[in-house]
Amino acid sequence: MRSRSDATELLHAWSNGDESAFDQLVPLVHQELRMLARRYMRRERVDHTLQATALVNEAYVRLIDARGIRWQDRAHFLAIAAKTMRRILVEFARQRGRQKRGGDVVRITLDDAPSLAAGQSTDLIALNDALCDLATVDPRMSQVVELRFFGGLSVQETADVLNVSAETVMRDWKTAKVWLLRELSQPQPERQRPRQG
Repeated sequence: MRSRSDATELLHAWSNGDESAFDQLVPLVHQELRMLARRYMRRERVDHTLQATALVNEAYVRLIDARGIRWQDRAHFLAIAAKTMRRILVEFARQRGRQKRGGDVVRITLDDAPSLAAGQSTDLIALNDALCDLATVDPRMSQVVELRFFGGLSVQETADVLNVSAETVMRDWKTAKVWLLRELSQPQPERQRPRQG
């Protein structure tokens, strides 16, 4: 088994146009991507037509087509992969017409991230919308949530990806949790959407 540094070298080679590097990278990160996909799929309804394997495969297709990304390291790759999986599931939910609260909404538990919100549950579309709103207010804070909650990265891995200290990540993480919980607890029509300049 190759090391994490090998994955980083392959990511750099892929960024520099070596298409074969992606083929060598896949076995190194496949298990972690499957774990991410399984985490996502546990939050979905039991009879969901999309399976973890299909989610990983769709993420691979989109990542292969991603041009211009200057891959930093394995953690950066996993963060982008997690974001890609989230987008796939949100698109799927929107296509299925699940925007209405109540019915067949995709529900997730914010408990999956360490102490994000004990017992708090919300739907994926609402969380995605709130996270997009947070990105307009504080992009780094939104990235911290993306990396920690969706990417499953540790505080230190998140700090490394964002090029900030672990203390900054923890401060952003705590503030983002409060902000998101406030947004998600409001009835949808009353949610404050930040103004876009």
